Amino acid sequence: MSVPSHIARWDLDKTYLRTEFDTVRDLIKTALERADEKRTNPGASTLLREMGSAGVAVHILSGSPEQMRRRLEDKLRLDGITWESFTLKPNLKNMLRLRFRALRDQLGYKLPALLASCAGAPEETATKGVRETLFGDDAEADAFVYALYGDVVSGRVTAAELARVCEGGRVYEDVTEDILRFAGAITKRDVVERVLIHLEGQSPPEDFRVYGSRVVPFYNYLQAAFVVFEDRRVPAESVLRVAVELVVQHRFDGDALARSYGELGRRGHLRGERIAELAESIETWARPRNVAALAELEVMVKKLPELAPKARDAYRGEEVTDPPDYAKLVLQHNKRHKKKKK
Repeated sequence: MSVPSHIARWDLDKTYLRTEFDTVRDLIKTALERADEKRTNPGASTLLREMGSAGVAVHILSGSPEQMRRRLEDKLRLDGITWESFTLKPNLKNMLRLRFRALRDQLGYKLPALLASCAGAPEETATKGVRETLFGDDAEADAFVYALYGDVVSGRVTAAELARVCEGGRVYEDVTEDILRFAGAITKRDVVERVLIHLEGQSPPEDFRVYGSRVVPFYNYLQAAFVVFEDRRVPAESVLRVAVELVVQHRFDGDALARSYGELGRRGHLRGERIAELAESIETWARPRNVAALAELEVMVKKLPELAPKARDAYRGEEVTDPPDYAKLVLQHNKRHKKKKK
């Protein structure tokens, strides 16, 4: 097994896919959709393809039931996505074992899956310092679980603290044992580089400050692309490809593209770096190919030099804070925030 330069872990529902599951009718519709009927969030497929093309190993970890595997895999193949692993929730198994809490629980599902994958990785993954970027959304508990995962692997959360979190989260006893066993087998290191949370439910970004600066709430995938570009996980051309999709398919203009950068920068999530590389990519990639939306790309890139210094001044990515009180946060992490329907 080769050792990747970087790992990306992606959720699917409401992160990659535009999925509705607030009602039973929504669930049935989602389960019956063909692969070609499933819709991706704007820019998500482009960014995921670009990360794969840049040598990032993609691992899918979704709360969708195992019974949807074929259609979900077909959808990803239609989108040109390749992956290293694809983990889905064993809902039927949980039902047969009368584990009804597990049907909605994310802590007892995603945390052991993440820890097991990390513990089972080749030893060189740790010795070479391979890091991870995790993608989720604000519909469930992704920020909580991903931040906890990072702090467990780094050793900032002790086994005793982890056991208390599992108890507060009503994780089944045997699953808690697995979590503690996997956590104990991992070589402690700073593995989580970034947690990117798609604000599908329009949660206030400040709700996520409790998890520290590595957790980045974002409104659109161009914002996510700016972050992973600054982290040197994709080239400048990848950012422009995501921007092209937003213009051509979703009616963004150059000003809106630049505002996406400015808004994320004001919240302290961008270093204000590598702007010249984006401008250079206009000349070396976009203009020679006369790509669609070239004029809007030029407007965006022209505005970024004014926004970059403001982003640098606001950047809080180097903040070092103590881990949040996960045992307290777990008491509310499974609460679903449903949008009010008018």
